[in-house]
Amino acid sequence: MAVSFDLFGTLVERVDAGAGDPAARVAAELATRDVAVPDDWAAAYRERHIDAPEGAEVPLPAHVSAALASRGVDAPGNAARRAVVAAFDPEIRTRDGAVDAVAAAREHGPVALCSNCSVPELVGRTLVRSELSRGDFDAVVSSVGCGWRKPTAAMFETTARQLDVEPADLVHVGDDPRTDGGIEALGGRFVDVTDVPLTELADELGWSG
Repeated sequence: MAVSFDLFGTLVERVDAGAGDPAARVAAELATRDVAVPDDWAAAYRERHIDAPEGAEVPLPAHVSAALASRGVDAPGNAARRAVVAAFDPEIRTRDGAVDAVAAAREHGPVALCSNCSVPELVGRTLVRSELSRGDFDAVVSSVGCGWRKPTAAMFETTARQLDVEPADLVHVGDDPRTDGGIEALGGRFVDVTDVPLTELADELGWSG
């Protein structure tokens, strides 16, 4: 059996989650990089600018660049990417039981991180600041990296492939039935940490005793 874990809301919590509107965060970082932020930036940020297939992940820097371009503003070089990365630089705390849950999973098979995240570098920065590390996982799959978001089958299939198992053999641990629960359409199992806390995961999966 292989196990994959969602990251945000499952293994870690963002303690800065309510610190301002995302569009305003990005605008502030763009301004520090001498990018002329449009007067109607909040509206531009909310609009859809990139026509992507259903279930595909649009990297946030690409969205921001397209939003600026829609208002006739050019973001030179990699200003949009740097602004986005800075705007969402994480302040997090590791959730109770996360370290032990991942360690227990590793004793019983391969383990992956499987996270929806449109911000480049955010998953890696989050792990560095958590009580977990990249080395705790056999694979780290982010939507910005693989191009697809949960609950799309392609993201779970990518995760399973990197663990060298079939999707039906994957137990995915997360906090959102709408996204993390997508594994069930492939025959795998979803464990909701809202119902089964990480501190009880070993018992739920029969790893104790």
